[in-house]
Amino acid sequence: MRSALVTHEECLKHLTPPGHPEQVARLEYILQALEEINLLRVSAPMAAEDDILRIHPREYIGYLRDAVPETGYKSLDGDTHISPGSLTAAYRAAGGVLRAVDLVMAGEAKNAFVAVRPPGHHAETQTAMGFCLFGNIALGVKHALDFHNLKRVAVIDFDVHHGNGTQELLWDEARCLTFTSQQIPLWPGTGAEEEQGKFNNIVNIPLPPGSSGALMRQKYEASVFPALQKFEPELILISAGFDAHEADPLGELNWSTKDFSWLTERLCTVASNCCEGRLVSILEGGYNLDALADSVKAHVIKLCEA
Repeated sequence: MRSALVTHEECLKHLTPPGHPEQVARLEYILQALEEINLLRVSAPMAAEDDILRIHPREYIGYLRDAVPETGYKSLDGDTHISPGSLTAAYRAAGGVLRAVDLVMAGEAKNAFVAVRPPGHHAETQTAMGFCLFGNIALGVKHALDFHNLKRVAVIDFDVHHGNGTQELLWDEARCLTFTSQQIPLWPGTGAEEEQGKFNNIVNIPLPPGSSGALMRQKYEASVFPALQKFEPELILISAGFDAHEADPLGELNWSTKDFSWLTERLCTVASNCCEGRLVSILEGGYNLDALADSVKAHVIKLCEA
C-alpha cells in the first residue's frame, strides 16, 4: 500500500501580492520535488459547505465570499490576502484534508501528505489571519471524529509559528489531544505552556529563538512521544510547517532537513504502534523555496518508508 499525495492545480490560483512569502511558487517547488516519488496521486475535491460549517459559522463564509475581488487582491489584514481564485483554492485545501482522512481510514493509502494552499492553522472561528482562510486540520479532526466515529485523534503541529487557529477551534474538543511546538517569542504571540485547553487537551512546547533541532528532539522525546503513545490515538494528523528550517526567512529556529526527517520517522513509528500507521500530514508554512522543497521531500520519503 502506497502513501498518498493529495493536491489540486486550483491551489496554484490563490494569488498573493508580489514579494509575499506565501506564494504560488511554494507549491510548484514542492510538486516538482515529489515528481519522481512513487505516490498514490489524488485530486483534492471541493469541501462542501456543510463541511466548512463544522468549524466556521455561515456569517464568516459569507464574509470571505463577499471579500473575493473580481481582479487583483484584497487585503483581509496586513498579512492575509484574497484573490479571485483564493476561495476555490481554500475549498480545495479543506476538501483535500477530508479526502486524505477518508483514504487513510478506508485503508486505500497507508498515510497521506496534503500539498495544498492556502494553509490553515492560523484561521480562527471567525477570523482569517496568518495567510490562512479555513482551519484545515481542525476540520480534518472533526471529520475523523464525527464521520468516522473515532474516539481519539491527535494533532502534532511543528510549524515555527504557533497554530493559534487550531488551538482555538479545538480548545474544548476533549477527543483530540494537540501537541504544538513553536518559537516563542514570535508572531502570533500565543502558544505559552499555560494554554492547555478546556480539558487539558492542548500541549504547547515553546522553543527559544536560535535553538537547534537538538533541543526539539529532546523536547519531543521527553514529553510528546510518551504522552502521544499513552493517549493511543486512532489517527494522527500533522500540521507540517517547514519554517523552523535554519534557512527560513520568517523564523529563528535552526532545524535542518535531517531534523524534519527524524521527526517524521518518529511520528510514523508512534502511528504504527498506536493506530496501524494511520497518519495524515497537511502542509502549513515554509518560505525558503529550496529548503521547503528539500524538507517536504525528506518528510514524504519517510512517510513512504513507514
